[in-house]
Amino acid sequence: MALAACWRRGLLINAVRLRVDFRCASSASSAVGPVDTIYALSSGQGRCGVAVVRVSGPAAGGALRSVAGLSRGLPAPRTALLRSILNPQSKEVLDRGLVLWFPGPHSFTGEDIAEFHIHGGPAVINGVLQALGSLPGLRPAEAGEFTQRAFHAGKLDLTEVEGLGDLIHAETEAQRRQALRQMAGDLGQLYNDWSQQLKRCLAHVEAFIDFSEGELIEDGVLNQVDMDVPHLQMEIEKHLCDERRGERLRSGVQVVIAGSTNAGKSSLFNILCQRPAAIVSPIAGTTRDVVETSLDIGGFPVLLSDTAGLRDTGDCVEKEGVRRARQMVELADLTLVLVDSTQLPQEPQEEVSGFLKEHLISVLPSGKTYKQHCLLILNKSDLLPKEHINTIQNVLDTEISDMAPVSVLSCRTREGLEHFLTLLQDRLKTLCGDPLAGSPSLTQTRHRAHLQNCVDALNQYYQYRNVDLALAAEGLRLGLSSLGRITGKVGAEEILDVIFRDFCIGK
Repeated sequence: MALAACWRRGLLINAVRLRVDFRCASSASSAVGPVDTIYALSSGQGRCGVAVVRVSGPAAGGALRSVAGLSRGLPAPRTALLRSILNPQSKEVLDRGLVLWFPGPHSFTGEDIAEFHIHGGPAVINGVLQALGSLPGLRPAEAGEFTQRAFHAGKLDLTEVEGLGDLIHAETEAQRRQALRQMAGDLGQLYNDWSQQLKRCLAHVEAFIDFSEGELIEDGVLNQVDMDVPHLQMEIEKHLCDERRGERLRSGVQVVIAGSTNAGKSSLFNILCQRPAAIVSPIAGTTRDVVETSLDIGGFPVLLSDTAGLRDTGDCVEKEGVRRARQMVELADLTLVLVDSTQLPQEPQEEVSGFLKEHLISVLPSGKTYKQHCLLILNKSDLLPKEHINTIQNVLDTEISDMAPVSVLSCRTREGLEHFLTLLQDRLKTLCGDPLAGSPSLTQTRHRAHLQNCVDALNQYYQYRNVDLALAAEGLRLGLSSLGRITGKVGAEEILDVIFRDFCIGK
């Protein structure tokens, strides 16, 4: 009996390995890692109070002893020690600072790490880097090499690596929150949970294919798979239908100011920039190209664009500016449509709503909903009588409130600016979402592509479920491979672990 059990176990391993062959980045983690020791400035460039120089690799301990002048062994792990920083060749004192020792595998890279916290003057930093470079077996680190080693050591998955990069480059509060949540592993955990579910489904199908005839697999295994796969697919599709909130927050919301000539677009652009970034002139058609700037509005990243006035013109240069303006509106996440309020009809009770609707149609491309992709701004309100403004506002509130949020504004006097900024911040929050609420957001185009590939692969399971179970299993395998490419973690041995855990094949 024992011999038969071993034979069945070996047959299962060979059968599953033939069908399950994942080639993902995690395979690199099992390979022999780099043996050289690297060093680099880990804090920012430029003059500062404190700079951090990091050394990682097998020679990190020796480097720490040489440069810190330690003759009685290494400091206690993760304990700061004040030492003179020396040139190991000349014994000249380069600085006086803190040194720390992080023995592997309990370190960022999983290797031995030494850190030197020194004064941030360029001469001090260069002196310490040159001292480390004079030691045998040490070389300067390549860009991102510390994080790469952390990934290969299994300290971070790919989503956490990307979150770390986003955190370093975060410029707004919302970006920081999203990046910190991803770096903490929330997004990776979501994808890993899906991978675990799909591994279980694939393992059960593979076991059924190879051992159902020998009555080694209990009944109902495939019924459970048939319930789990559509549930998983529904979760992934829901995750994909997020209107690109996470990606938009990561890269910035594309906001375009558009409208007819002399509506005050450049004036509003300068107000939001808080500087004279665009030329303002009473001459129609002054702006002929797209002027862009990056802003932080309410904690959300915005790429704001001022565009040429939209009108028919015979000037070839202005015509190109109008073409570019319409192209920017087509690509925009949010369009600020400016209207010269002095051009509104004199009888607003009857004509103003129709005028504004026609104006929105002429500015926005077809297919974009006004309420989601537009803010309507009536500028130059200071040139109208107060009674006329009140009448216009009443008409807007009653007739086109469902069409687009409206703000009455004077760029010259700044009246109405606070209300406009409130509307703008609310719209940005809707477009980007709350990075701390609900499930973690999808943040990378790479993630979206692999998740869509996973959904398509799961459709293959349905297509071949009752035709060829081996081809149906291949759909699950491809789906699992797509999920694994996001985090960099998936392997054939994990499928075998599930099979032997869930079934007593060969005892």
